[in-house]
This record gives sequence, structure tokens and C-alpha cells, in this order.
Amino acid sequence: MAEQVVELPAEQDTVAFGERLGRQLRAGDLVLLAGPLGAGKTVLTRGIAAGLGVSGRVSSPTFVLARVHPAGARGVPLVHVDAYRLGGDLAQLDDLDLDTDLEASAVVVEWGEGSAERLSADYLVVRLERREDDVRVATLEPHGAWKERV
Repeated sequence: MAEQVVELPAEQDTVAFGERLGRQLRAGDLVLLAGPLGAGKTVLTRGIAAGLGVSGRVSSPTFVLARVHPAGARGVPLVHVDAYRLGGDLAQLDDLDLDTDLEASAVVVEWGEGSAERLSADYLVVRLERREDDVRVATLEPHGAWKERV
């Protein structure tokens, strides 16, 4: 399936879109969030966490690099990574041991494009843009098995 584009007029729309995506995620799924600062990556992740039903407050893990949110009733934990500070340093990304986390968790990586794709041949890129009118636009770019799921 080709790219899909979704308009998100308000923050609650971004959260709701994330919830729908989160309800579809399962252990082993990799989602990469791309877009400039303020595009809504962490807000989208908050929705994904709600859709997965994980526990813990979702905030940007910029200074800790990764946060693990324990599984809720669905049984799938969320690993939320912010690769912004890594600046493409693949060794530091490897140190996070995300390939092990990916086996049992859904992994969402902010700023992961260009480095985190190598964790799996099957991943979804959600590219967020913020227009002049403050509407966010999400473009979904499926790779591998995601082409059948989006």
C-alpha cells in the first residue's frame, strides 16, 4: 500500500490518531516518528501509549533517551525512544539494545529515521509536519510487512 496522509487539525486529533495506531500495534512493531521540533511526535506517542493501554506518563525521553512503559491489559509494553541527542551515532543506538526490546515490545523512535530502520525490515515511518495554520499533517510510509497493515 502506498503512503497515506492524515490531517490532524487539533492536538486531540493527533492523540486520537495515535490511539488508533496504538490499538493496532503488537510486540515486535517498530514505528519511527519524523518531523521538526514541535511537529507533534510526543503528542502522537501519548496517543499510541493510550491505544496500547500501557502505564506511565508519556513525555519526551530526550534526556534519558528511552523510557519503557509497562504493558497494560493488552500485554504489549511500549519502548519510547528519542534519538535526537544521538545525532546519528549508531553505536549509542546499539547500546540501547532496542533489537532485544523489539522482540517483546512495540518500539516508537522519535528522530529515528536514518538510523533505527536497521532494527527491522518491517517498520512504519510517520512523518509529521506542522502547517502555517497549525494543522499537523501525518504521512504514513509503510515498509516491509507494514505495507499490508496500513
